[in-house]
Amino acid sequence: MPDKSRISSQRSAQVADEKIRWGVIGTGNIASAFVRDMALLTDAEVVAVGSRSAETAAAFADRFGISRRYSSYQQLADDPGVDAVYVSTPHSMHHPAALQAIMSGKAVLLEKPFTINAGEARDLVDAARKQGTFLMEAMWTRFLPHVIKIRELLAEGRLGPVRSFVADHGQWLTAENAYRLHAPELGGGALLDLGVYPVSFASMLFGRPTKITAVGDMTATGVDAQTGILLQYSGGEQAVLFTSLETLTANRAAIDGIDARIEVEGMFYAPSNFRLVRRDGAEEWFRIPHEGHGLRHQAAEVGRCIREGRTESEILPLDESIEIMETLDEIRRQIGVHYPSEM
Repeated sequence: MPDKSRISSQRSAQVADEKIRWGVIGTGNIASAFVRDMALLTDAEVVAVGSRSAETAAAFADRFGISRRYSSYQQLADDPGVDAVYVSTPHSMHHPAALQAIMSGKAVLLEKPFTINAGEARDLVDAARKQGTFLMEAMWTRFLPHVIKIRELLAEGRLGPVRSFVADHGQWLTAENAYRLHAPELGGGALLDLGVYPVSFASMLFGRPTKITAVGDMTATGVDAQTGILLQYSGGEQAVLFTSLETLTANRAAIDGIDARIEVEGMFYAPSNFRLVRRDGAEEWFRIPHEGHGLRHQAAEVGRCIREGRTESEILPLDESIEIMETLDEIRRQIGVHYPSEM
């Protein structure tokens, strides 16, 4: 049996002074945004794309000048010239596509939500740990400059004890302009596509909730159109969250401490500015210039971990991604959303 630690050390040594070569699985909008943003990294490049058809792979590769294109996910996973794989398929394909890449020894950045449910998440984590390969959920918000600064302020105690978090994520996504999000067989619904952002942010702040309360309204196809969530924690903290496919909400977030609060301007989950408001009303703005979409920061974290011989990121550990999926599972149970693959 191969020595996994030795293999990991060899891989990190191989890429220490070279660009990390990425392959992209999936050719949708998020994959396009990822490839465009990767052009802003100097130590990484996208060299291959895999799709379920030769035509879509070729069209995507031609659009972005990618040299190698494959008509199956397995072919890309088997490419020895790929170090890391970004999986951006519909939710229902996250588990099989990521598992193929893991079993081929590739580092994997897997789009959020990590999987359809916690069972699939645990399976992937077990496989990656047995293989000694890197795996991370692509919750890009966690790695954005403004969120890094927020974590620094929290660590400094600038807010005092944090007591609550309030956030929403709503977009106008109809069955006509976003079929995938209304399809149960693809893991559709507001919660897994949009609600995962505030749920993950709450996890970053407070950890695993001790009590979950959720209400939801369904689409005609049986996935959630909008969902309200209350998460409670062992220290008495609360997170009040909302997500919707039916309305373009403010998409804001506030972190409330005893001494001060943080209000994120605009879409909290994307590159943004924020202000710190003290209890006496005094304000301090944090304006952080940013170029590009913001997806490259998570790829940079993957690169850092690979070069250091790590198999997961301490910023978003695999066990936390499993916990987030367990929270999403319980919310879905309460609101009555079930997917065909689970029945």
